[in-house]
This record gives sequence, structure tokens and C-alpha cells, in this order.
Amino acid sequence: MKIETLTQPVISQLGSRAMLFEAPGVLSLENQQRIWALSTQVKQWPWVAEAVPGMNNLMLTFHQPPEELEPLYEALQAEWLRGEAQTLEGRVIELPVYYGGEYGPHICDVAEYTGLSIAEIVRRHAQPQYPVYALGSHPGYCYLGGMDPAIATPRRQTPVMSIPGGAVSIGGVQTGVSASAGPSGWNTIGHTEYVFFNAAATPPVMLRPGDSLQFRVKKVLS
Repeated sequence: MKIETLTQPVISQLGSRAMLFEAPGVLSLENQQRIWALSTQVKQWPWVAEAVPGMNNLMLTFHQPPEELEPLYEALQAEWLRGEAQTLEGRVIELPVYYGGEYGPHICDVAEYTGLSIAEIVRRHAQPQYPVYALGSHPGYCYLGGMDPAIATPRRQTPVMSIPGGAVSIGGVQTGVSASAGPSGWNTIGHTEYVFFNAAATPPVMLRPGDSLQFRVKKVLS
């Protein structure tokens, strides 16, 4: 996965009652903290119904279609340029992971692309503490930052039709864990038994922005 680095904010309409703000700069915790701060500020605007932080972006929905768009663009730009950041205090969740074998069918592809041994890929993947930047894609799925760029691997040219919940994967410069079974174009390198979404629980989603994940090597399978 390639993430384009914008030099200026990009603001676009999503239908008549929604708007997407895409932040400039590299994908980083510092930039994401500015997104969190921007979300907190714009939620107070009377015409905003919802502000949903994403990875380096923020989606706004409105109670009714805005009569004029230019003042909204200018207000968003001005708020972003203030440079305010927000730190979210969260938990550190440890996830035991089985790497390789039947649980990590694409770890050899990652090794071939990066030129690293499987042992080194596992070491580098399990070393960082990954901040949760945002939730999305499917219920309970979290977008993570902080992966070692040495193990970055492009998405697969042909997606896999179904991977199980708990699949630990690499897609471009990011890593993630599938919260439920479904198709994926990422490279699956392992599996964890942690449950990210339970419709009967309160709350049903187990993680939130500001939490961090720490992968622990439970076993490396051949």
C-alpha cells in the first residue's frame, strides 16, 4: 500500500451532507494527534452532526446540507493551521501471536520482498508498541501506526477471499489485525486469539483511539 504525502490539506465533499478533510504531512502519531484535536474542536460547531477521525483524515457530517461551502473550507483550514495536538491516554493491550505456518501463509512472501529472514521479520514486527490511530473498515478493526519500515510490503496483487478473525497482516507501511473473517489484500503473517468485537458486550468494540497494541511472540511455526 502506498500512502501519498500531501503538502497541503485537501477538502472534498462526500455527497451533500458530508465532507472529508485530508491532512498534509507524513503518517505519524504527531499528525494523528492533530487530527484528534481537530475532531474535538469541530464537534462543537453547531452545524456539525458528527466528526469521525480516520488515518490522517477527518470526516464531517452535517445536520443539513451547508448553504455555503467556502466558509467551511476556510474554517477547517484555519483550525488545522493552529497546530493544536491532543494526546489520548489509553491502555496497552498485549496480543500473543502465532507467527508463520498455517496462521501466517504470507510470511515467506514478506521475507522474499524485504530480504529479511522470517526470524528477523517476527522480531521487528513484535518489537514496537503500536498506537491505535483510528477505528474503521469493519467493526472492531483498528488502524495502527509505528511499524518498522524495513518490513513494509505492498498489498497482494490478488486479494485473498477470506481470512479469519485475528489474522495479523502487513499492508504497505502498516500492520493490522482483522477483527472478523472476510476478504483481504494484505499479507497475513500470524494469528492472535484476542476478540476485538463482541456485539453482546458493552461497549462492543474492545479498542479505542489512544490505546496501544504490543504483539508478543507465542510461537513461530514452520
